[in-house]
Amino acid sequence: MFFKQFYLNCLAHASYVMCSDGEALIVDPQRDVEQYLAEIAAQHATLKFIFETHIHADFVSGHCELAERTGAQIVYGSRADVEFPHVAARTGDTFHVGAVTVSVLETPGHTPEGICLLVTELGTETAPKLLTGDTLFIGDVGRPDLVSSKGFSAQEMAGMLYDSLHEKILPLADEVEIYPAHGAGSLCGKNLSKETCSTLGEQRRFNYALKPMPREEFVRLLTAELPDLPQYFPRDAEINRTGAGSLAALLTPPKLTAQQVAEMQPEGKVLLLDVRSAESYGAGHIPGSINVGLGGQFASWAGTLFPLETGFVLIADTEEQIQEAVTRLARVGMERVVGYLEGGLAAWQAENLPVTGLEQISVQELDRRRNQSDPLQILDVRRLMEYNSGHVPGAQFATLAQIEKTASEFNPSLPTAVICAGGYRSSIAAGFLERQGFQKLSNVIGGTAAWVKAELPVE
Repeated sequence: MFFKQFYLNCLAHASYVMCSDGEALIVDPQRDVEQYLAEIAAQHATLKFIFETHIHADFVSGHCELAERTGAQIVYGSRADVEFPHVAARTGDTFHVGAVTVSVLETPGHTPEGICLLVTELGTETAPKLLTGDTLFIGDVGRPDLVSSKGFSAQEMAGMLYDSLHEKILPLADEVEIYPAHGAGSLCGKNLSKETCSTLGEQRRFNYALKPMPREEFVRLLTAELPDLPQYFPRDAEINRTGAGSLAALLTPPKLTAQQVAEMQPEGKVLLLDVRSAESYGAGHIPGSINVGLGGQFASWAGTLFPLETGFVLIADTEEQIQEAVTRLARVGMERVVGYLEGGLAAWQAENLPVTGLEQISVQELDRRRNQSDPLQILDVRRLMEYNSGHVPGAQFATLAQIEKTASEFNPSLPTAVICAGGYRSSIAAGFLERQGFQKLSNVIGGTAAWVKAELPVE
């Protein structure tokens, strides 16, 4: 058997291809599908099945395009309410790809229709693989409050997950290899590991959610301190339920001159999305633009912070960055890129149009300023769990996901230093604050990680 994990860092998403004796299957594909088709062709195989472990809410899947282009069958759990031809699988159903057998386990809890796939190969002593989707992660389990759980409370879904784990997964052998759909950085769980595979035995020992505990305690643990639900999750789940169009149908956005962009901006119909690094944005950017750099979790933050109907004008250094941004936005269902600034910021400056900057300061400079008598406002834009684990003394909690709503709670006339874990989210937040009248902004380079490394005091 040929087995390969495809890991997409920006969405912390894992998908899988398996081939055996000229046949292939794909599990939980991302929207851009060419890499899977190329790999299957290289293995001289034909795609037979496309398995979806559940209706994904955090990205748009390529299952319908794959089925249309290859004739392969889409397989979902029996409770999936999807609007395209598919096989509705139940516990005990088996599917064969060459010498590989895929056995379905229905595991509701993260979503009602969730399934896990137990993969074994005939004639080998290789340990079985369990593709767990969002039911079981490395170090965690799926959160129980997402959009596909409509009609059920988080407590009810957590109870279902407890039953799925104890009745379907934990009875399996320790040597079973675990391959989930997400890793660290995904909002589909609370405490995911950076590891992308494990064994069931290791998870019994180290995963808090698999420790022996009463059902009621498990439900309490799983429903406490859940992260905010990104606004794009419900829309992406609906796109996946009805089937997304081909990514190739998204044309290259038109080139716009600096004057065209300048005329569009005051109308409020577009948002200038600067996809360069935080350092480049700080050195100079178009007033009112927001920096979400391609170097981080670009797509998930764009989907979290902007409505799906937002029209974007992209600001980048190269046309390759423009194409990357268009693809990554489409992965979360954001398709309204109305154009990009031809020539980037240099073209804007050549027209003598206004440019502003964002001061970049070190943690040592932040420490010096906070110890002066002049007032300084420090905003920590990490998630609550991160903030509570330790922050710069005196820093106020202002999570990035809510920054546009909560900016009015802070004083725009005070010098304001914005800090996150490493400088990425703080640069995004500073753009929102600038749009709301904060004029003395600083972005802390290296963030809280650099602060701790410098052995500065932590509260």
